[in-house]
Amino acid sequence: MDDDFPAGAKLGPGVEKARKNSRRMHQLRTDFFEEGKRLDAEGDPDANCHICHGLIDYDAEPGTTPDSHNLDHYYPVSTHPELQEDWDNFRHAHTLCNQQRGAGAINSGGLGELVPDWW
Repeated sequence: MDDDFPAGAKLGPGVEKARKNSRRMHQLRTDFFEEGKRLDAEGDPDANCHICHGLIDYDAEPGTTPDSHNLDHYYPVSTHPELQEDWDNFRHAHTLCNQQRGAGAINSGGLGELVPDWW
């Protein structure tokens, strides 16, 4: 079933649905997960969680464990619904990290950018 709602569709008094759960979005999620698995197998750090930079468990089904893969939107869908299906807005994340982040900014602990180990 396709749950595509037009932007601004009213669900109840004062409630709007920004997120779409369409067949297209489901396929994008699957494709993005597969890309993460491929990058992980190649040892590419782009497969790691963009929030904590830790390794993601690509053997687990997405969203099933705290360390499993979860597609994160760099710009949250709640504030940028037009970017929901934009591949450039997707980031690989742990399910737990993404849940804790919610629609907020990524918390770097106020320490700035991470410095590579060789620095």
